[in-house]
Amino acid sequence: MTETGEYDVIIVGAGFAGVHQLSNVRKLGLTVKIIEAGEDLAGTWLWNKYPGARVDSPMAIYQYSDPDLWRDWSFTELYPDWREIQAYFRYVDNKIDVKRDVLFNSRVVSAHWNDSVDRWTVTTEDGHVFQSQFISLCTGIASKYHLPELRGIESFKGEVHHSSRWPEKYNFEGKRVGVIGTGATGVQIIQEIAPIVDHLTVFQRTPNLALPMRQRKVSVEEQARLKKELYPIFYGRRYQTFSGFLYDVDPKPIADTTPEELALGFEEKWAKGGLTFWLGAYAELFSNKQFNDEAYDFWRKKVRERIPDPELQEKLAPMKPPHPFGVKRPSLEQTYFEVYSQPNVTLVDISKTAIEEITPNGLKTNDGVEHNLDVLVFATGFDMVTGGITSIDIRGQDGVPIKEKWADGVQSYLGVASATYPNMFWIYGPQSPSSFSNGPSSIELTSEWIIDCIRFMKANNISSIVPTNEAQHAYSEHLNQLGSAGLWSEAKTSWYLGSNISGKKTQMLQFPGGIPAYAKLCNDSATKGYHGFDLKRSPA
Repeated sequence: MTETGEYDVIIVGAGFAGVHQLSNVRKLGLTVKIIEAGEDLAGTWLWNKYPGARVDSPMAIYQYSDPDLWRDWSFTELYPDWREIQAYFRYVDNKIDVKRDVLFNSRVVSAHWNDSVDRWTVTTEDGHVFQSQFISLCTGIASKYHLPELRGIESFKGEVHHSSRWPEKYNFEGKRVGVIGTGATGVQIIQEIAPIVDHLTVFQRTPNLALPMRQRKVSVEEQARLKKELYPIFYGRRYQTFSGFLYDVDPKPIADTTPEELALGFEEKWAKGGLTFWLGAYAELFSNKQFNDEAYDFWRKKVRERIPDPELQEKLAPMKPPHPFGVKRPSLEQTYFEVYSQPNVTLVDISKTAIEEITPNGLKTNDGVEHNLDVLVFATGFDMVTGGITSIDIRGQDGVPIKEKWADGVQSYLGVASATYPNMFWIYGPQSPSSFSNGPSSIELTSEWIIDCIRFMKANNISSIVPTNEAQHAYSEHLNQLGSAGLWSEAKTSWYLGSNISGKKTQMLQFPGGIPAYAKLCNDSATKGYHGFDLKRSPA
Protein backbone atom coordinates (compact mmCIF):
# COMPACT_ATOMS: atom_id res chain seq x y z
CA MET A 1 0.00 0.00 0.00
CA THR A 2 1.33 3.43 -0.96
CA GLU A 3 1.81 5.68 2.06
CA THR A 4 1.54 9.45 2.09
CA GLY A 5 1.61 11.96 4.88
CA GLU A 6 3.01 15.17 6.31
CA TYR A 7 5.60 15.20 9.09
CA ASP A 8 7.72 17.74 10.83
CA VAL A 9 10.85 15.69 10.12
CA ILE A 10 11.67 12.99 7.57
CA ILE A 11 14.79 10.97 8.36
CA VAL A 12 16.53 8.92 5.68
CA GLY A 13 18.26 5.87 7.13
CA ALA A 14 17.74 3.72 10.24
CA GLY A 15 21.27 3.25 11.54
CA PHE A 16 22.93 4.90 14.54
CA ALA A 17 22.27 8.44 13.31
CA GLY A 18 18.70 7.89 12.16
CA VAL A 19 17.59 6.21 15.37
CA HIS A 20 19.27 8.91 17.49
CA GLN A 21 17.48 11.61 15.49
CA LEU A 22 14.14 9.82 15.78
CA SER A 23 14.37 9.42 19.53
CA ASN A 24 15.24 13.08 20.07
CA VAL A 25 12.76 14.53 17.57
CA ARG A 26 10.05 12.68 19.48
CA LYS A 27 11.20 14.41 22.68
CA LEU A 28 10.54 17.75 20.96
CA GLY A 29 6.93 16.65 20.50
CA LEU A 30 7.24 16.70 16.71
CA THR A 31 5.99 14.20 14.14
CA VAL A 32 8.69 12.12 12.51
CA LYS A 33 9.17 9.24 10.08
CA ILE A 34 12.28 7.25 9.14
CA ILE A 35 12.46 5.91 5.60
CA GLU A 36 14.82 2.93 5.36
CA ALA A 37 15.86 1.06 2.21
CA GLY A 38 16.54 -2.13 4.14
CA GLU A 39 14.28 -4.55 5.94
CA ASP A 40 15.41 -3.74 9.48
CA LEU A 41 17.34 -1.36 11.72
CA ALA A 42 21.16 -1.23 12.05
CA GLY A 43 22.22 0.88 9.08
CA THR A 44 25.55 -0.24 7.65
CA TRP A 45 25.45 -3.33 9.89
CA LEU A 46 22.30 -4.51 8.16
CA TRP A 47 24.13 -4.64 4.85
CA ASN A 48 27.68 -5.49 5.90
CA LYS A 49 27.37 -9.00 7.24
CA TYR A 50 30.22 -10.63 5.36
CA PRO A 51 32.49 -13.14 7.15
CA GLY A 52 34.44 -11.39 9.89
CA ALA A 53 32.55 -8.06 9.73
CA ARG A 54 33.00 -6.20 13.00
CA VAL A 55 33.54 -2.70 14.39
CA ASP A 56 36.90 -1.05 15.00
CA SER A 57 35.78 0.86 18.10
CA PRO A 58 35.70 -0.66 21.62
CA MET A 59 32.21 -1.75 22.64
CA ALA A 60 31.81 0.74 25.51
CA ILE A 61 31.72 3.70 23.14
CA TYR A 62 30.15 1.93 20.17
CA GLN A 63 26.65 2.39 21.52
CA TYR A 64 24.33 5.21 22.56
CA SER A 65 25.31 7.30 25.56
CA ASP A 66 21.77 7.33 26.97
CA PRO A 67 21.91 5.52 30.36
CA ASP A 68 18.47 4.05 29.74
CA LEU A 69 20.00 2.21 26.80
CA TRP A 70 23.45 1.18 28.05
CA ARG A 71 22.42 0.25 31.59
CA ASP A 72 20.81 -3.10 30.67
CA TRP A 73 22.86 -4.01 27.60
CA SER A 74 26.08 -6.06 27.46
CA PHE A 75 28.27 -7.10 24.54
CA THR A 76 30.38 -10.26 24.58
CA GLU A 77 33.52 -9.01 22.80
CA LEU A 78 35.66 -5.89 22.96
CA TYR A 79 35.03 -5.34 19.24
CA PRO A 80 31.52 -6.62 18.48
CA ASP A 81 30.67 -8.27 15.17
CA TRP A 82 27.70 -7.48 12.94
CA ARG A 83 25.48 -10.04 14.65
CA GLU A 84 25.90 -8.33 18.02
CA ILE A 85 25.30 -4.89 16.52
CA GLN A 86 22.07 -6.12 14.95
CA ALA A 87 21.08 -7.65 18.31
CA TYR A 88 21.85 -4.30 19.95
CA PHE A 89 19.46 -2.51 17.59
CA ARG A 90 16.74 -5.06 18.38
CA TYR A 91 17.32 -4.29 22.05
CA VAL A 92 17.08 -0.53 21.39
CA ASP A 93 13.85 -1.07 19.47
CA ASN A 94 12.41 -3.03 22.38
CA LYS A 95 13.31 -0.17 24.73
CA ILE A 96 11.99 2.80 22.74
CA ASP A 97 9.79 1.25 20.03
CA VAL A 98 11.73 2.64 17.09
CA LYS A 99 9.90 0.67 14.41
CA ARG A 100 6.48 2.25 14.91
CA ASP A 101 7.86 5.30 13.08
CA VAL A 102 9.87 3.51 10.37
CA LEU A 103 8.93 2.67 6.80
CA PHE A 104 11.14 -0.25 5.74
CA ASN A 105 12.06 -1.60 2.29
CA SER A 106 11.59 1.84 0.75
CA ARG A 107 14.41 3.77 -0.92
CA VAL A 108 14.25 7.56 -1.15
CA VAL A 109 14.84 8.67 -4.74
CA SER A 110 14.05 12.38 -4.58
CA ALA A 111 13.62 15.31 -2.22
CA HIS A 112 12.46 18.63 -3.67
CA TRP A 113 12.10 21.89 -1.75
CA ASN A 114 9.16 24.29 -2.14
CA ASP A 115 10.30 27.74 -1.05
CA SER A 116 6.77 29.18 -1.01
CA VAL A 117 5.58 26.85 1.76
CA ASP A 118 8.97 25.86 3.31
CA ARG A 119 8.39 22.17 2.82
CA TRP A 120 10.22 19.21 1.32
CA THR A 121 8.47 16.68 -0.90
CA VAL A 122 10.14 13.31 -0.43
CA THR A 123 9.44 10.49 -2.89
CA THR A 124 10.45 6.84 -2.65
CA GLU A 125 11.22 4.31 -5.35
CA ASP A 126 8.03 2.39 -4.59
CA GLY A 127 5.76 5.43 -4.86
CA HIS A 128 5.41 6.80 -1.32
CA VAL A 129 5.23 10.59 -1.12
CA PHE A 130 5.78 12.62 2.05
CA GLN A 131 5.83 16.32 2.95
CA SER A 132 8.07 17.61 5.74
CA GLN A 133 9.49 20.84 7.09
CA PHE A 134 12.86 19.21 7.74
CA ILE A 135 14.83 16.39 6.17
CA SER A 136 17.66 14.66 8.01
CA LEU A 137 19.98 12.59 5.83
CA CYS A 138 21.34 9.76 7.94
CA THR A 139 22.74 7.82 5.01
CA GLY A 140 26.22 7.49 6.51
CA ILE A 141 29.50 7.41 4.64
CA ALA A 142 29.26 3.89 3.20
CA SER A 143 25.80 3.35 1.75
CA LYS A 144 26.53 3.32 -2.01
CA TYR A 145 28.70 0.33 -2.76
CA HIS A 146 31.26 0.36 -5.59
CA LEU A 147 31.87 -2.29 -8.22
CA PRO A 148 34.84 -1.69 -10.55
CA GLU A 149 34.25 -2.07 -14.27
CA LEU A 150 36.02 -5.27 -15.30
CA ARG A 151 35.83 -6.75 -18.76
CA GLY A 152 34.14 -10.13 -18.94
CA ILE A 153 32.45 -10.07 -15.52
CA GLU A 154 29.16 -11.25 -17.06
CA SER A 155 30.87 -14.37 -18.43
CA PHE A 156 32.00 -15.74 -15.06
CA LYS A 157 30.36 -19.10 -14.31
CA GLY A 158 30.88 -19.07 -10.54
CA GLU A 159 29.43 -17.06 -7.67
CA VAL A 160 29.99 -13.28 -7.45
CA HIS A 161 29.52 -11.41 -4.16
CA HIS A 162 30.10 -7.82 -3.09
CA SER A 163 30.93 -7.48 0.59
CA SER A 164 28.02 -5.08 1.13
CA ARG A 165 25.43 -7.40 -0.44
CA TRP A 166 26.39 -10.65 1.21
CA PRO A 167 24.02 -13.61 0.77
CA GLU A 168 22.15 -15.05 3.73
CA LYS A 169 23.46 -18.53 2.93
CA TYR A 170 26.87 -19.40 1.55
CA ASN A 171 29.45 -22.15 1.88
CA PHE A 172 33.07 -21.60 0.89
CA GLU A 173 34.39 -24.92 2.15
CA GLY A 174 36.38 -26.71 -0.50
CA LYS A 175 36.06 -23.82 -2.98
CA ARG A 176 38.59 -21.70 -4.84
CA VAL A 177 37.91 -18.12 -3.81
CA GLY A 178 39.31 -14.87 -5.19
CA VAL A 179 39.12 -11.64 -3.20
CA ILE A 180 39.63 -8.30 -4.97
CA GLY A 181 40.53 -5.57 -2.50
CA THR A 182 42.49 -5.40 0.74
CA GLY A 183 40.85 -2.52 2.56
CA ALA A 184 39.21 -3.03 5.94
CA THR A 185 36.55 -5.30 4.46
CA GLY A 186 39.07 -7.35 2.53
CA VAL A 187 41.24 -7.81 5.62
CA GLN A 188 38.30 -9.13 7.64
CA ILE A 189 37.07 -11.49 4.94
CA ILE A 190 40.54 -12.83 4.11
CA GLN A 191 41.51 -13.73 7.66
CA GLU A 192 38.09 -15.30 8.27
CA ILE A 193 37.77 -17.55 5.21
CA ALA A 194 41.42 -18.54 4.64
CA PRO A 195 41.26 -21.50 7.04
CA ILE A 196 38.20 -23.07 5.38
CA VAL A 197 38.55 -22.56 1.61
CA ASP A 198 40.34 -24.96 -0.71
CA HIS A 199 42.39 -22.09 -2.10
CA LEU A 200 42.31 -18.33 -1.60
CA THR A 201 43.76 -15.88 -4.13
CA VAL A 202 44.03 -12.28 -2.94
CA PHE A 203 44.34 -9.49 -5.51
CA GLN A 204 46.08 -6.57 -3.78
CA ARG A 205 46.65 -3.12 -5.23
CA THR A 206 47.95 -1.41 -2.10
CA PRO A 207 49.28 -3.08 1.06
CA ASN A 208 47.04 -2.53 4.06
CA LEU A 209 48.90 -0.89 6.95
CA ALA A 210 46.69 -2.75 9.40
CA LEU A 211 47.03 -2.59 13.16
CA PRO A 212 46.54 -5.37 15.74
CA MET A 213 42.99 -5.45 17.08
CA ARG A 214 43.76 -7.20 20.40
CA GLN A 215 40.31 -8.75 20.42
CA ARG A 216 39.10 -10.40 23.62
CA LYS A 217 35.97 -11.55 25.39
CA VAL A 218 34.34 -9.11 27.80
CA SER A 219 32.27 -10.51 30.66
CA VAL A 220 28.99 -9.13 31.93
CA GLU A 221 30.67 -8.62 35.31
CA GLU A 222 33.44 -6.49 33.81
CA GLN A 223 30.90 -4.35 31.97
CA ALA A 224 28.82 -3.97 35.15
CA ARG A 225 31.86 -2.53 36.94
CA LEU A 226 32.55 -0.15 34.05
CA LYS A 227 28.93 1.00 33.99
CA LYS A 228 28.94 1.70 37.70
CA GLU A 229 32.20 3.62 37.75
CA LEU A 230 33.24 4.81 34.30
CA TYR A 231 30.58 4.84 31.58
CA PRO A 232 29.39 8.41 32.33
CA ILE A 233 33.04 9.51 32.30
CA PHE A 234 33.62 7.70 29.00
CA TYR A 235 30.74 9.53 27.33
CA GLY A 236 31.86 12.91 28.59
CA ARG A 237 35.45 12.25 27.53
CA ARG A 238 34.45 11.46 23.92
CA TYR A 239 33.91 15.10 23.03
CA GLN A 240 37.26 16.15 24.52
CA THR A 241 39.55 14.03 22.35
CA PHE A 242 40.60 14.53 18.74
CA SER A 243 38.82 11.41 17.53
CA GLY A 244 36.04 10.77 20.03
CA PHE A 245 37.90 7.76 21.43
CA LEU A 246 39.00 7.62 25.05
CA TYR A 247 42.65 8.22 24.10
CA ASP A 248 43.92 11.37 22.45
CA VAL A 249 46.65 12.57 20.12
CA ASP A 250 49.71 13.97 21.88
CA PRO A 251 50.37 17.63 20.94
CA LYS A 252 53.98 17.53 22.19
CA PRO A 253 56.38 18.58 19.41
CA ILE A 254 58.53 15.75 18.11
CA ALA A 255 61.53 18.08 18.34
CA ASP A 256 61.04 18.10 22.12
CA THR A 257 60.81 14.31 22.36
CA THR A 258 63.80 12.06 23.04
CA PRO A 259 64.45 8.93 20.92
CA GLU A 260 63.93 6.82 24.03
CA GLU A 261 60.55 8.46 24.72
CA LEU A 262 59.46 7.86 21.13
CA ALA A 263 60.57 4.22 21.18
CA LEU A 264 58.74 3.48 24.43
CA GLY A 265 55.68 5.38 23.20
CA PHE A 266 55.53 3.30 20.03
CA GLU A 267 55.76 0.07 22.02
CA GLU A 268 53.10 1.15 24.51
CA LYS A 269 50.58 2.16 21.85
CA TRP A 270 51.26 -0.98 19.83
CA ALA A 271 50.65 -3.18 22.85
CA LYS A 272 47.32 -1.49 23.58
CA GLY A 273 46.03 -2.37 20.12
CA GLY A 274 43.07 -0.96 18.27
CA LEU A 275 43.55 2.45 16.68
CA THR A 276 45.74 3.72 19.56
CA PHE A 277 48.89 3.65 17.43
CA TRP A 278 47.07 5.96 14.99
CA LEU A 279 44.74 8.30 16.89
CA GLY A 280 46.58 8.06 20.19
CA ALA A 281 49.92 8.98 18.60
CA TYR A 282 51.75 12.27 18.35
CA ALA A 283 49.76 14.84 16.38
CA GLU A 284 52.70 15.40 14.02
CA LEU A 285 52.12 11.95 12.56
CA PHE A 286 49.76 13.63 10.07
CA SER A 287 52.06 16.49 9.03
CA ASN A 288 55.70 15.60 9.75
CA LYS A 289 57.00 13.31 6.99
CA GLN A 290 60.20 12.39 8.80
CA PHE A 291 58.33 11.35 11.95
CA ASN A 292 55.71 9.58 9.86
CA ASP A 293 58.50 7.53 8.25
CA GLU A 294 59.70 6.53 11.72
CA ALA A 295 56.20 5.36 12.62
CA TYR A 296 56.01 3.37 9.39
CA ASP A 297 59.43 1.79 10.05
CA PHE A 298 58.19 0.64 13.45
CA TRP A 299 54.99 -0.76 11.93
CA ARG A 300 56.95 -2.55 9.19
CA LYS A 301 59.33 -4.15 11.70
CA LYS A 302 56.44 -5.45 13.83
CA VAL A 303 54.59 -6.86 10.82
CA ARG A 304 57.62 -8.46 9.18
CA GLU A 305 58.29 -10.40 12.37
CA ARG A 306 55.06 -12.28 11.60
CA ILE A 307 55.87 -13.06 7.94
CA PRO A 308 58.74 -15.53 7.42
CA ASP A 309 58.90 -15.31 3.61
CA PRO A 310 61.02 -12.37 2.30
CA GLU A 311 58.96 -12.00 -0.89
CA LEU A 312 55.73 -11.79 1.10
CA GLN A 313 57.35 -9.35 3.51
CA GLU A 314 58.02 -6.97 0.64
CA LYS A 315 54.49 -7.32 -0.76
CA LEU A 316 52.73 -6.85 2.57
CA ALA A 317 55.13 -4.53 4.42
CA PRO A 318 57.45 -3.03 1.77
CA MET A 319 60.66 -1.24 2.63
CA LYS A 320 59.31 1.90 0.95
CA PRO A 321 55.91 2.93 2.38
CA PRO A 322 53.08 2.82 -0.19
CA HIS A 323 51.79 6.05 1.36
CA PRO A 324 52.38 7.90 4.64
CA PHE A 325 51.17 5.91 7.61
CA GLY A 326 47.70 6.92 8.84
CA VAL A 327 46.57 9.00 5.86
CA LYS A 328 44.09 6.17 5.29
CA ARG A 329 42.11 4.84 8.25
CA PRO A 330 44.07 1.75 9.35
CA SER A 331 42.21 -1.54 9.43
CA LEU A 332 42.27 -3.71 12.53
CA GLU A 333 43.38 -7.30 12.09
CA GLN A 334 43.75 -10.46 14.14
CA THR A 335 45.53 -13.08 11.98
CA TYR A 336 45.73 -11.24 8.67
CA PHE A 337 49.48 -11.36 8.14
CA GLU A 338 49.85 -14.99 9.22
CA VAL A 339 47.23 -16.07 6.68
CA TYR A 340 49.57 -15.49 3.75
CA SER A 341 51.97 -18.14 5.00
CA GLN A 342 49.30 -20.81 4.55
CA PRO A 343 49.96 -23.13 1.58
CA ASN A 344 46.42 -22.54 0.28
CA VAL A 345 46.80 -18.75 -0.02
CA THR A 346 48.27 -16.83 -2.98
CA LEU A 347 48.88 -13.07 -2.99
CA VAL A 348 48.81 -11.32 -6.39
CA ASP A 349 50.18 -7.79 -6.59
CA ILE A 350 47.93 -6.14 -9.19
CA SER A 351 49.96 -2.94 -9.07
CA LYS A 352 52.53 -4.98 -11.07
CA THR A 353 50.34 -7.56 -12.81
CA ALA A 354 47.02 -5.79 -13.38
CA ILE A 355 43.66 -7.49 -13.80
CA GLU A 356 43.08 -7.89 -17.52
CA GLU A 357 39.66 -9.52 -17.55
CA ILE A 358 37.24 -11.85 -15.83
CA THR A 359 36.95 -15.15 -17.66
CA PRO A 360 34.28 -17.87 -17.46
CA ASN A 361 36.59 -19.84 -15.15
CA GLY A 362 38.18 -17.09 -13.10
CA LEU A 363 40.37 -14.03 -13.45
CA LYS A 364 43.21 -13.29 -15.86
CA THR A 365 46.07 -10.89 -15.09
CA ASN A 366 48.16 -9.12 -17.72
CA ASP A 367 51.08 -11.50 -17.26
CA GLY A 368 48.93 -14.12 -18.97
CA VAL A 369 48.10 -16.09 -15.82
CA GLU A 370 44.50 -17.26 -15.42
CA HIS A 371 43.51 -17.80 -11.81
CA ASN A 372 40.78 -20.45 -11.69
CA LEU A 373 38.02 -19.58 -9.23
CA ASP A 374 34.66 -20.87 -8.01
CA VAL A 375 33.79 -17.68 -6.11
CA LEU A 376 34.75 -14.06 -6.79
CA VAL A 377 34.44 -11.59 -3.89
CA PHE A 378 34.53 -7.84 -4.45
CA ALA A 379 35.83 -6.09 -1.34
CA THR A 380 36.02 -2.91 -3.38
CA GLY A 381 34.36 -0.51 -1.00
CA PHE A 382 32.00 2.37 -1.62
CA ASP A 383 31.45 5.74 -3.21
CA MET A 384 32.38 6.95 0.23
CA VAL A 385 31.15 9.95 2.20
CA THR A 386 29.08 11.60 -0.56
CA GLY A 387 27.49 8.68 -2.44
CA GLY A 388 24.55 8.20 -0.08
CA ILE A 389 23.50 11.83 -0.60
CA THR A 390 24.25 12.30 -4.31
CA SER A 391 22.36 9.10 -5.19
CA ILE A 392 19.16 10.98 -4.21
CA ASP A 393 17.74 13.63 -6.57
CA ILE A 394 17.87 16.50 -4.06
CA ARG A 395 16.82 19.92 -5.35
CA GLY A 396 16.73 23.07 -3.28
CA GLN A 397 15.81 26.71 -3.80
CA ASP A 398 17.33 26.97 -7.28
CA GLY A 399 16.16 23.56 -8.50
CA VAL A 400 19.71 22.32 -9.17
CA PRO A 401 20.39 18.70 -8.08
CA ILE A 402 22.99 18.41 -5.34
CA LYS A 403 24.87 15.81 -7.38
CA GLU A 404 25.33 18.42 -10.10
CA LYS A 405 26.44 21.08 -7.64
CA TRP A 406 28.96 18.76 -6.01
CA ALA A 407 30.43 17.51 -9.29
CA ASP A 408 33.20 20.10 -8.93
CA GLY A 409 33.62 19.40 -5.22
CA VAL A 410 31.57 19.24 -2.04
CA GLN A 411 30.68 22.53 -0.40
CA SER A 412 28.98 22.70 2.97
CA TYR A 413 28.70 24.77 6.09
CA LEU A 414 29.86 23.01 9.26
CA GLY A 415 29.70 19.64 7.52
CA VAL A 416 26.00 19.51 8.31
CA ALA A 417 24.15 21.62 5.70
CA SER A 418 24.54 23.15 2.25
CA ALA A 419 23.58 26.51 0.72
CA THR A 420 20.30 26.59 -1.26
CA TYR A 421 19.01 23.47 0.54
CA PRO A 422 16.97 24.85 3.48
CA ASN A 423 16.05 22.72 6.49
CA MET A 424 18.21 19.89 5.18
CA PHE A 425 20.81 18.42 7.51
CA TRP A 426 23.08 15.41 7.36
CA ILE A 427 24.93 13.44 10.02
CA TYR A 428 28.26 11.64 9.70
CA GLY A 429 28.64 12.83 6.13
CA PRO A 430 30.66 15.21 3.95
CA GLN A 431 33.00 17.67 5.69
CA SER A 432 32.19 16.38 9.20
CA PRO A 433 34.76 14.49 11.34
CA SER A 434 33.09 11.16 10.38
CA SER A 435 35.79 8.53 9.81
CA PHE A 436 38.47 10.52 11.61
CA SER A 437 36.42 9.59 14.66
CA ASN A 438 34.57 6.94 16.59
CA GLY A 439 31.26 6.86 14.72
CA PRO A 440 28.76 7.20 17.58
CA SER A 441 30.81 10.06 19.10
CA SER A 442 30.55 12.36 16.10
CA ILE A 443 27.04 11.10 15.28
CA GLU A 444 25.63 12.09 18.67
CA LEU A 445 27.47 15.42 18.62
CA THR A 446 26.00 16.40 15.26
CA SER A 447 22.57 14.94 15.95
CA GLU A 448 22.25 16.88 19.20
CA TRP A 449 23.29 20.09 17.43
CA ILE A 450 20.56 19.56 14.81
CA ILE A 451 17.95 18.87 17.50
CA ASP A 452 18.95 22.05 19.33
CA CYS A 453 18.68 23.98 16.06
CA ILE A 454 15.16 22.68 15.38
CA ARG A 455 14.17 23.47 18.99
CA PHE A 456 15.47 27.04 18.53
CA MET A 457 13.55 27.43 15.28
CA LYS A 458 10.28 26.24 16.79
CA ALA A 459 10.68 28.46 19.84
CA ASN A 460 11.38 31.53 17.69
CA ASN A 461 8.81 30.99 14.94
CA ILE A 462 11.48 30.37 12.27
CA SER A 463 10.27 28.38 9.29
CA SER A 464 13.54 27.77 7.45
CA ILE A 465 17.30 27.89 7.91
CA VAL A 466 19.93 27.66 5.16
CA PRO A 467 23.68 28.38 5.03
CA THR A 468 24.81 31.53 3.29
CA ASN A 469 27.13 31.11 0.32
CA GLU A 470 29.75 33.21 2.11
CA ALA A 471 29.75 31.05 5.25
CA GLN A 472 29.80 27.88 3.18
CA HIS A 473 32.76 29.08 1.12
CA ALA A 474 34.69 30.13 4.22
CA TYR A 475 34.10 26.80 5.98
CA SER A 476 35.01 24.75 2.92
CA GLU A 477 38.18 26.79 2.43
CA HIS A 478 39.08 26.29 6.09
CA LEU A 479 38.65 22.54 5.69
CA ASN A 480 40.77 22.53 2.51
CA GLN A 481 43.52 24.42 4.32
CA LEU A 482 43.49 21.89 7.16
CA GLY A 483 43.71 19.12 4.59
CA SER A 484 46.57 20.68 2.64
CA ALA A 485 48.57 21.14 5.86
CA GLY A 486 48.74 17.36 6.28
CA LEU A 487 50.13 14.41 4.35
CA TRP A 488 46.73 13.20 3.13
CA SER A 489 47.26 13.94 -0.56
CA GLU A 490 50.27 11.61 -0.73
CA ALA A 491 47.92 8.60 -0.89
CA LYS A 492 47.23 7.87 -4.57
CA THR A 493 43.84 6.25 -4.05
CA SER A 494 42.06 7.25 -0.88
CA TRP A 495 38.36 7.43 -0.12
CA TYR A 496 39.24 10.19 2.35
CA LEU A 497 39.85 12.26 -0.78
CA GLY A 498 37.36 10.61 -3.12
CA SER A 499 40.19 9.39 -5.35
CA ASN A 500 39.05 5.76 -5.12
CA ILE A 501 36.19 6.54 -7.53
CA SER A 502 37.00 7.33 -11.16
CA GLY A 503 35.89 10.83 -12.19
CA LYS A 504 35.20 12.00 -8.64
CA LYS A 505 36.66 15.34 -7.59
CA THR A 506 39.74 14.86 -5.41
CA GLN A 507 39.36 16.86 -2.21
CA MET A 508 39.43 16.38 1.55
CA LEU A 509 35.95 15.02 2.22
CA GLN A 510 36.06 15.06 6.02
CA PHE A 511 36.98 17.55 8.72
CA PRO A 512 40.56 16.67 9.79
CA GLY A 513 40.84 19.13 12.68
CA GLY A 514 39.42 16.90 15.41
CA ILE A 515 36.12 16.75 17.29
CA PRO A 516 36.81 19.57 19.82
CA ALA A 517 37.68 22.04 17.04
CA TYR A 518 34.68 20.94 15.01
CA ALA A 519 32.33 21.19 17.98
CA LYS A 520 33.57 24.71 18.71
CA LEU A 521 32.78 25.85 15.15
CA CYS A 522 29.27 24.39 15.39
CA ASN A 523 28.60 25.74 18.86
CA ASP A 524 29.98 29.19 18.05
CA SER A 525 27.50 29.46 15.19
CA ALA A 526 24.62 28.41 17.45
CA THR A 527 25.48 30.77 20.32
CA LYS A 528 25.62 33.67 17.84
CA GLY A 529 22.05 33.01 16.70
CA TYR A 530 23.16 30.51 14.03
CA HIS A 531 25.70 32.78 12.45
CA GLY A 532 26.39 31.79 8.85
CA PHE A 533 22.77 30.83 8.21
CA ASP A 534 19.86 32.77 6.72
CA LEU A 535 16.81 32.40 8.96
CA LYS A 536 13.29 32.97 7.64
CA ARG A 537 10.48 33.72 10.06
CA SER A 538 7.01 32.29 9.62
CA PRO A 539 4.30 34.79 8.62
CA ALA A 540 2.54 36.24 11.64
